[in-house]
Amino acid sequence: MSRPRKGATGTLTHTARRIIRLNYGFQLLFNLLWWMPVFYAYQKQAGLSDEQIFGIQSIYYVAFCLFEIPTGLIADRIGARNCLRAGAVVMTAANLAPVFSASYSGFLLHFLAIAVGRSLTSGAASAYLYDGLRAEKCDDRYLSAEGAARAWGLAAKVVCWPLVGPLMAVFHSAPYVLSAASAAGSLACAVALPRLAGTGPGADGRAGGAAKVQEGGGRRGRAFLRDAGTALRCVAGSRWLALVMVQGVAVFTLSRICQVNLFQPILLDHGIAEASHGGVLAAMTVAEAVASARPQWLSRRLPPVAWVSLLSLVLAGALAAMTLGGPWAVVALLCLFAAATGFVYPVQRKLVNDAVPAGAPRATLLSVESIVDRAVCALAAIAVGAYVSAGHLDALLWHSALLTAVLLGAVQLLLRSGVVSQERAAAAAGGPGRDGVRATAETDAEVGQRGR
Repeated sequence: MSRPRKGATGTLTHTARRIIRLNYGFQLLFNLLWWMPVFYAYQKQAGLSDEQIFGIQSIYYVAFCLFEIPTGLIADRIGARNCLRAGAVVMTAANLAPVFSASYSGFLLHFLAIAVGRSLTSGAASAYLYDGLRAEKCDDRYLSAEGAARAWGLAAKVVCWPLVGPLMAVFHSAPYVLSAASAAGSLACAVALPRLAGTGPGADGRAGGAAKVQEGGGRRGRAFLRDAGTALRCVAGSRWLALVMVQGVAVFTLSRICQVNLFQPILLDHGIAEASHGGVLAAMTVAEAVASARPQWLSRRLPPVAWVSLLSLVLAGALAAMTLGGPWAVVALLCLFAAATGFVYPVQRKLVNDAVPAGAPRATLLSVESIVDRAVCALAAIAVGAYVSAGHLDALLWHSALLTAVLLGAVQLLLRSGVVSQERAAAAAGGPGRDGVRATAETDAEVGQRGR
């Protein structure tokens, strides 16, 4: 007996609804790192020096980049669903490492394992959700599902992070034990994910087809190299895909640098005491969660690619404006920054997924995008350290805004060139179903004509 498909009212099939709900659970639990607000102080209490703590962070970023391509290839060969399960297993073990060894080697192993676990899921999670909804002919729900999953994860952090301090007073290792328990819960969600329609047992969830996993180490190695070559040729052969990826670099770099590296320096520079930092972070997280859950609030008068550029400029402008206002203005601008980040991430993710050619190794291509983002972020972090140590925080914020504006201006000029517009229209014409914030084939073609 056939399963009911999506009707005229846009209702979801049973399988699509199950995929979305389990994706919510997986994303929430996998990314619920209870130790995040206290890991610096925790490592200091364990006897690590600042040089050791930040040295581990540097190694983590490098390791993440190195693991992204191999894990993306693995996802495309063994299936995104199996890759999610493997990532959850690794993440569970990673969060337990500091419990058994609160030393430099223990924390180094902890972050290296996290790099492996996160890289295993970074492209696979999005690829599984995208292909799963597409297989159920419910691909118009991808954008809202991606955004809502992010929103639920952010909301969980708002609720859980304030509890870390009291829990540590009862059991010092509680943040890491609870993080491991959350990761184990994400494993249960990954195990419950359904097999996607039209895929074989070895390639479940693999983007672009149902090819079975080849047996034998040598054959697997050749398959990995073939997928890597295919991914690189896709990026080199599609200016539209390459430019969409480059456009997203500004989003990732600005949001990461502000929310991780510059958050406390900006607040301290404006006289906001450390005791208030948790409340400000919670307010930012709420703003980002609300925006992530409602990308459809963005007007359809602009295509998604224009929204990504516009919201990137909002991020840059908010950073620059922080040099001009007082404490309350800075808090408001940080919340605006967080809301813009929440809106833009699901739209950018859908843009990249839509730009992936049919039959291409989707998870590998998403890993390529992640590598580019983190490589630029690593370079930006070096510059941030130099500016902040020299006492030039305001100059850093202004220079970041100007550099972002120049980059996005150049990308927009290239996106509106004739060749890229033709690719864009062709991709839209053969792409997935419509969505709340989208560019239809007709809209893309019209934009391309105007760009010429």
